[in-house]
Amino acid sequence: MANIASQKKRILRTERERLENRRYTSSLKTQLRQLEAAVKAGDADEISAAQRKYTSLVGKAVKAGALHRNTGSRKIARASRMAKAATAA
Repeated sequence: MANIASQKKRILRTERERLENRRYTSSLKTQLRQLEAAVKAGDADEISAAQRKYTSLVGKAVKAGALHRNTGSRKIARASRMAKAATAA
């Protein structure tokens, strides 16, 4: 454990930031599961709504710094590919 006051504060801050990042990534995983469920069901309106919500969450996570910009772009591209394939079939 740190003895320096600024390091103690930094440890607390890092923990808060880690938990905030976990909230973002956890909600992303949940929303991706909902998108996959919509794709399996085959309802076009549900797929569109789930994809919009997922894309929005990814954008917010990137803006907050929980995800790297390229990672966010990759996740959005995969989700749109999944939705497009489901609506085309």
